Amino acid sequence: MAGKGLKFSAKQLRVLTWWQDPKWEAVICDGAVRSGKTFAMGLSFFLWAQAGFDGKQFGVCGKTIASVRRNLLSELAPVLRRLGMEVREKRGENLLAVRFRGHENRFLLFGGRDESSAALIQGSTLAGVLLDEAALMPRSFVEQAVARCSVAGSRLWFNCNPEGPQHWFYQEWILKAAERRALRLHFTMEDNPALPERIRERYRRNYSGAFYRRFVLGEWTAAEGRVYDFFDPDRDAAEAPEDGFSAWRISADYGTVNPASFGLWGLREGVWYRVREFYYDSRKAGRQRTDAEYAEDLERLAGGREIQRVIVDPSAASFIETLRRRGFWVVKADNDVSDGIRVTADLLRQGRVAICRGCGDCLREISQYCWEQRGERDVPRKKDDHAMDDLRYFAMDLAGDREEDGFSALAVEREDVF
Repeated sequence: MAGKGLKFSAKQLRVLTWWQDPKWEAVICDGAVRSGKTFAMGLSFFLWAQAGFDGKQFGVCGKTIASVRRNLLSELAPVLRRLGMEVREKRGENLLAVRFRGHENRFLLFGGRDESSAALIQGSTLAGVLLDEAALMPRSFVEQAVARCSVAGSRLWFNCNPEGPQHWFYQEWILKAAERRALRLHFTMEDNPALPERIRERYRRNYSGAFYRRFVLGEWTAAEGRVYDFFDPDRDAAEAPEDGFSAWRISADYGTVNPASFGLWGLREGVWYRVREFYYDSRKAGRQRTDAEYAEDLERLAGGREIQRVIVDPSAASFIETLRRRGFWVVKADNDVSDGIRVTADLLRQGRVAICRGCGDCLREISQYCWEQRGERDVPRKKDDHAMDDLRYFAMDLAGDREEDGFSALAVEREDVF
């Protein structure tokens, strides 16, 4: 492989060859972000499958199928082709057909987003499965994927960044790796020879608290204190630009008994500014507002601007319909809390999202938004979080823009040769 221009650390080389030892039935690679584990796992998985099987099916799983393509296949598929493999993606069927040295196998793509996802993989017969971001998937989905591997010689491949120490995957797989005959390899950024030191330093500088311990140090640690502990409202709140905006959007967390929070966002020179907001607490006001009244409030917030779209709490069906009847383009927000917090934190750190000083309720909530432990997971406390919800909706929608930009050209083809 050195002749192909690929360089690997000692730990990555262990990933590439672990399956040659018959005592191991699974491999677990966990640890820091950008540590090189995902690429090494993917390359090893496809080499193993094509070397030992012909005419079989395998599973490649991520939080979503889009994340599998983005996080794994976009980088891996060109390398597989350079190594001599023919890789064809049939998007309508969510599979890859891979041919190498006379062996042809099918790799089915699955998304383990929520509890209902287990039904998607049920019934498949697999010779092996790779689970990327395993700690972000429901236990039911992971266990169903493992149960599908009934072909003789099948093996399991797990890859993830750390969560809290009470997480079921840490308790059931990492702590019990030996009895499950699983090789556990813990990665740090130093295990990725392709990562320059200046990038390592940037990650160390940009993360703090639980994010730092999990994503930079690779520790399974409990989250404590403020969710966005790196953001100081007094220091980091922005001055709202007076003009120069090229696009406008609104994010909305709808509430009748609970408060409602709307944010007006303007794009200027690559930065989305939360320039104004609306916040209504029916308990404090002593009166609930109707969908029509909230729609009028949102129209006043828009202030006659051309709003590209309104990103709304997906559970607010009647409010969404009211807005659509008034001519707004409405999209249902992605309400994944853990992913949303990660994305929001990254966008705030990168300076792609800015909260302006006039948005007092959002700044108040971000200073009080704290973690608490609920069962096996660390979750944000459900108190004073309504502006945090609409902020998260906006961030996830903005991240979706980048995802669409990266894959729209491929999506039009029913079959792609990488």
